[in-house]
Amino acid sequence: MPMVRIRDYLELVRFSHTLFALPFALLGAALAAHGPDGWHGRARDWVGILLCMALARSAAMAFNRLVDRDYDALNPRTAGRHIPTGQLSAPAVALFTILCSAGFVAATLLFLPNRWPLYLAVPVLLWLLAYSYTKRFTSLSHFWLGISLSLAPIAAWIALKGSIAWAPVFLALAVFLWVAGFDIIYACQDVEFDRNHGLQSIPKALGVSGALRIAALCHALMLAPLVGLGVVYPLGQIYFAGVGAVALLLIYEHFLVRPADLSRLNVAFFQVNIVISIGLLAVGMVDLLV
Repeated sequence: MPMVRIRDYLELVRFSHTLFALPFALLGAALAAHGPDGWHGRARDWVGILLCMALARSAAMAFNRLVDRDYDALNPRTAGRHIPTGQLSAPAVALFTILCSAGFVAATLLFLPNRWPLYLAVPVLLWLLAYSYTKRFTSLSHFWLGISLSLAPIAAWIALKGSIAWAPVFLALAVFLWVAGFDIIYACQDVEFDRNHGLQSIPKALGVSGALRIAALCHALMLAPLVGLGVVYPLGQIYFAGVGAVALLLIYEHFLVRPADLSRLNVAFFQVNIVISIGLLAVGMVDLLV
């Protein structure tokens, strides 16, 4: 049944989690496309950004499920995933990863005559795929993931401008700190599994309490590049009000998760962070439009 199989692949890569990085890619593109004399850019550039984001993330997630399938089978939290349960075979997921990777590279052709997205496609893809191995040798894997998602606004800016500027760099730094922080929080639920199976993470290295303090520090530092973005672009009062709202949401996120009580971790991880990413895109767009 084709529709069931499509649903299986979408669930495999947690397609809904594309909402973490996509809004920042779109905000980076909007900042690049907006100018004193109005909006610039082609419709196919925006299609290319959407396709590149979806395909690159799907390739990275499928590859992660593929290389982690033995660990997933041993972890009660992940034993129900598609490869351990046999819903999807490892060769099928490998083929899906290859197709998504090829589609990502091909989608960069939409930005021609700007060749930079094509030149950078393979190095970016290799960085994204390499993340899947980082927990095997470093506790800093959370920061590798942060860099992976922070590439989205920079890549979108380069796709539209063919150059780099401080605005996407500040936005990327904010994404880097935000993602690293919430991934550290998310990893707290697997601390015992990591200890028992030789995987590395900040919760394993520092304990849950220490890890939550590092996550809080990352999220506190995130506010500085968000303010920096508003200053260098520049953006206006609506955007800065949004940054204030993000600060409150981050405080709420850390209120939800305590060292002795991780029961609300999924609310903190998914729901609050989706509001942050979509909310920043919304206030950024409104600020540009008014």
